[in-house]
Amino acid sequence: MKRAPLLRSTLIALMMFMGWTVPSSAQWIILQHDADSAMQKGIDYIYNVRFDSAHACFEYVKKLYPEHPAGYFMDAMVEWWKINLNRNVYSNDEWFLQKIEKVLEVCDRSLEADPKNLMGLFFKGGALGFRGRFYATRESMIKAANDGKDALDLLEECQRIAPNNHDIMLGTGLYNYFAIALPEKYPVLSPIMTFFRSGDKALGILQLQAAARQARYARVEAQVVLLQVYYEWEKDYQKAVVIARELNKKYPNNPYFHSFFGRVLVVTGPLDTMEILWRDVLNRCIAKQYGYVTNTAREALYYIGMALMMKQDLPMALKYFYKADEASRVLDQDPSGFMIKTNLKIGQIYDLQGKRELAIKQYDKVLGWSDYGGSHADAERFKATPYR
Repeated sequence: MKRAPLLRSTLIALMMFMGWTVPSSAQWIILQHDADSAMQKGIDYIYNVRFDSAHACFEYVKKLYPEHPAGYFMDAMVEWWKINLNRNVYSNDEWFLQKIEKVLEVCDRSLEADPKNLMGLFFKGGALGFRGRFYATRESMIKAANDGKDALDLLEECQRIAPNNHDIMLGTGLYNYFAIALPEKYPVLSPIMTFFRSGDKALGILQLQAAARQARYARVEAQVVLLQVYYEWEKDYQKAVVIARELNKKYPNNPYFHSFFGRVLVVTGPLDTMEILWRDVLNRCIAKQYGYVTNTAREALYYIGMALMMKQDLPMALKYFYKADEASRVLDQDPSGFMIKTNLKIGQIYDLQGKRELAIKQYDKVLGWSDYGGSHADAERFKATPYR
């Protein structure tokens, strides 16, 4: 991997993390009970992929409080989740950007009257952060970096004003954790991070845990972040599985939570539970349930194949791996990690079946592609000694 793209993308990821968390309405800028209740319902609707119902809730909030940015911001989040669940579809992009512009317009009016207006600072930071994250997904990196930096500045201003607020702890926790974790994983970032304030990973996790327990509007986002931290960064799979199970149970129609729970079960087991979950995911893909897209189907095919292989049902495992490979050839311009791992698994099954020539062909195919997670070393080893 080239250093420049890594540096750029990782810094942008850090900025997007910062912007992502700012928008959550903090306890001291809550709307009146009627609008607050609608906001809570709407947020739950978003996470459970009931977008029409969510939109109706936020329209109600906007009608009651047309000068408050909360309803406008959360309505933009409806569009964001539509994009987030299927990033290969571009039909919601312009509508999302228009809604973000409306949030900025409402925030700027409040900040013109009072530059320290917390409501305006929070939601403007959130709008810029999500717009930056959107630009990053669409590979408009300069726009993403600019929005991310502005969002980070607003977060730091909000932190100075209210450092102990549980909703803002999602943002401060993210910063404290990733300001250390990112340069640890990518040392090339260390010189750049000298221009940012120092972080504290342990404190960051404590702040994220506090937000996950006590934040009013940011609670679910904090759980999502903790899930990512435990699973992808800390490798603490027992803590990850608790959060993943809770999110999947509370929001059973959310394909992101559903698939993430499945990934954690791949590591923690039990095997039968993992296979059942991924079969449920695959069935929802076949039924074309919202957000269960081809990428999700490929992932389900791969993990069902893994489960069958571990149960020694090699002929059926091979069928699932070949289906996963077919999906990869539709989805990928260049061999992806899934395609590489799938073909390595196919070679292993051929070895277990005593079909050595076919196995070697698979290993040679893997060696002809980019190295992914030690795939070249594995392929060379299995070429030299049959997989058993």
